[in-house]
Amino acid sequence: FGVHALLVATVTLSPVTAAAQSENHATGEDVYPPLWDLAPENPLDFPVKDNKIVISAWNYQERLGVYKSLLNASAKYFGAFGPQNHGNILWGLPLQHGWQFRTGRLADPSGVTSCGYENGEHLCQSVRSWWSCMNYYLSIIPFLGAVEAGLFGQLPHEIEILPPEEQKDDFCYSVKDCWSRMPKLMDDWKAFFEVNNSATFSSFNLDDALGLMWKAHTNSIAYALPKFWDSLKYLSDPEAHFSEDWANAVDFIAATHFCTNLPTTNNFQAFLPPRMLVEEDVLPSISDFSPQQNKVLVSLTALHKANKLTGGLLLKLWRKAMSTEAGREIGRKLIEGLASS
Repeated sequence: FGVHALLVATVTLSPVTAAAQSENHATGEDVYPPLWDLAPENPLDFPVKDNKIVISAWNYQERLGVYKSLLNASAKYFGAFGPQNHGNILWGLPLQHGWQFRTGRLADPSGVTSCGYENGEHLCQSVRSWWSCMNYYLSIIPFLGAVEAGLFGQLPHEIEILPPEEQKDDFCYSVKDCWSRMPKLMDDWKAFFEVNNSATFSSFNLDDALGLMWKAHTNSIAYALPKFWDSLKYLSDPEAHFSEDWANAVDFIAATHFCTNLPTTNNFQAFLPPRMLVEEDVLPSISDFSPQQNKVLVSLTALHKANKLTGGLLLKLWRKAMSTEAGREIGRKLIEGLASS
């Protein structure tokens, strides 16, 4: 029953891929995250102060530079999977972050500061933003794990991450600090980058790499969720519910070893809300959302409710169904589309 119910919920994703593909082919400028060309390209592009590479993680452009550094340094492992590094599975992280920036999800949702707003500090990422805080664990932690794994070679300086103005204890700020506070997360990301770093090109296995990346990704979310639960209070009820639904859905997506390269992620993201949800938004008839975006939001809600009602059994059954490469291929095809249904 569990897997069948999930498949029914997932079927509603089917119209999305076709619509997204035509849209993305038409607008080439939207392929990369906003301001991608302006972001630092490697760790040595960041400022050096007191013999430390200093990164302001609460500035969108600098956090984007963390991602760009990871993509550039890992490009050699993904050359066989597409030109211009488009086959790199790390694209999912900066593209998701770019969507958050573009839709206003990184700005101060409490309205107390001008952080993240176009008429204020546009590139500022608010520590009161649930999305921004959650993303810290999917940007800074992977980056420091990669530093430790030797992805960037021997850097001439230590890395220092600048703290936010509030909630300083919820984050870590250097390789050593993160190892002492969250060794499991650092170990997960280090393991992913080490496998890539040590792999010979002939033995590089994309499914294995995806498995390690998704393991680190879902563990990062699971660790961060309870830390930032209180941040949901700044959001409208519909946006807060969507945030929780999205975090739940990632577990289901991860189990398929979904390929987060550039074209697939862009197609997939087309069904996500193009702005923050407000109190007046009622599913499934949000007028300025496409029919597909409305449908997918309904599906994510249904999936989350079903998983909660079954005490997590639905996810367990799904993971069991996805435990073989053949099963994962079916799961990915379901998520990518069922366009003929």
